[in-house]
Amino acid sequence: MSVALRILDDGAWISVNDHREVSVSELWRFPDPEFCGCELPDMVVENFQEVGVDGRTVEVRVYGQCIACGGKDVTEWLPVGRIVDGEFRDIDRESVLAPSGVTASQE
Repeated sequence: MSVALRILDDGAWISVNDHREVSVSELWRFPDPEFCGCELPDMVVENFQEVGVDGRTVEVRVYGQCIACGGKDVTEWLPVGRIVDGEFRDIDRESVLAPSGVTASQE
């Protein structure tokens, strides 16, 4: 079963099967010592750069800014949801996101 993943509105939304599912302006926490100097960055998502899938996991690379130190960068691949029976299931992005492995872009 194929699933259409797209970045819409100049990087403001991730679309899954033509439904807007994930938007910018969310606050994400994730461990990534290369993103900024903070042990656990609190990043405001400003723009989606890439979207992909690793198995059933929908992942993105985003540009954002850490609200603690002001550092700006593009993240590694971060999970935002899963595909279950052809449907998108959101994951809890209010908790700490664990970076994923290498993912091929499906944009």
